[in-house]
Amino acid sequence: MVLIFLNLFCTRLSQRLFYENKESAMIEKCQLASDELSTLDVWNNTTVSGILSQLESLRASRLLVTDSTGLCIYDSTGDALNRFVLLPEVLSACQGNDVFTWRYHSGAMISRAATPIVDFGSVAGCVYITEYDTAQGAVIDLLLQTILRVTLILEAAVILFSLIYNRHFSRRMRAIMDSMHTIQKGNYNQKVSVGGNDELTLLASEFNDLTERLQTSEEKRRRFVSDASHELKTPLASIKLLTDSILQNDMDAETMREFVEDIGSEAERLNRMTAKLLSLTKVDGQPLQESELIRMAPTIRQVAKMLKPVAEKSGVTLELNLDKDSTVLITRDDLYQIVFNLMENGIKYNRPGGTVTVTLTRGIDLAKLTVTDTGMGIPAEALDHIFERFYRVDKARSRQTGGSGLGLSIVRAIVSRNRGEIQVDSQVGTGTRFHVTFPIFDTEVDDA
Repeated sequence: MVLIFLNLFCTRLSQRLFYENKESAMIEKCQLASDELSTLDVWNNTTVSGILSQLESLRASRLLVTDSTGLCIYDSTGDALNRFVLLPEVLSACQGNDVFTWRYHSGAMISRAATPIVDFGSVAGCVYITEYDTAQGAVIDLLLQTILRVTLILEAAVILFSLIYNRHFSRRMRAIMDSMHTIQKGNYNQKVSVGGNDELTLLASEFNDLTERLQTSEEKRRRFVSDASHELKTPLASIKLLTDSILQNDMDAETMREFVEDIGSEAERLNRMTAKLLSLTKVDGQPLQESELIRMAPTIRQVAKMLKPVAEKSGVTLELNLDKDSTVLITRDDLYQIVFNLMENGIKYNRPGGTVTVTLTRGIDLAKLTVTDTGMGIPAEALDHIFERFYRVDKARSRQTGGSGLGLSIVRAIVSRNRGEIQVDSQVGTGTRFHVTFPIFDTEVDDA
């Protein structure tokens, strides 16, 4: 459509240029003849012919001179001599107007012009000229044909390019759509390679990133389901074994009491595990609750008070260094759960006579909580995995202490959603140190 419009525009513009040039030349010829004829005292075919024969520039296909009534006085062809000429151009010129008309037909440019002959302020007649110009007609025809050829060539090139581009674009888009259908069936290993460096390439890159995230998420989900099933199955299997033993054997009261206590212990372990699973699901699924500005030290002291009996039972000493308190933006429950999990782990995996030290330090913009124990430590190869769900360094000991492998996962999730960071360093046989940092939100109160 654009090319057709340009074709029409160029054609009209070229014709307009020819029209303006021709109009100027024709009117000029008519006015030249009119000026010469206005000097005649007697008007007849002989006197008019004598004047016009001296004007070599008046070359035309036909030249007519009429009086004011339209009676032909002179005709270069002789056909209309002494007859009334009622052409529209002649009638308009006899009324005192300069007239020009133009038409292109069959490879020829047909031009007509007429101007009045003014004698002492009144119209005495008119000069009428006709030109049948095949030379300029051929130029116009060649121009039109050239524009048409260029238009057709460009149209063909545009159509060919569109077909090639459409096929190339469709092939690349089909590759992306096929990959989407494959992913819908559960195959997240699908990757798209479309080549190029355009929007489709960017779309394919984003698509590949999405499939990688989906694959990672699916692997985590499967591993989580598998680990959760395995962890829940162990206490259930123990409970089933103990109950079968009670039902299938005659036991004295003391032995049965021991079995029932074991069943209660496994049930409590199952209860703790499901509670942590629910807590982890809550952390992952619920939006961040409305935070508040709270000081960290009171919450830490409250947790230490709650865990002191557990620490004394295990022979572990709790030490608090909370001199540099800070105000952070967090919910009190989240801070309590972070401190509780870290201190509880420090007690569980410590040695008798060991120590758990909780320290608060303050930087320019950050508050740091450090929980240090003197326990067994964590091997270097396990440090990158301790925040994974159900991961336990020593599975046998974790089961003995009631560990589920979910506590640190919960801690990291809570820390992350409260704009904090958690790090760990450890040495086997020496102990483990957890560092939790939060932005400081101190409030200033002006003195009255």
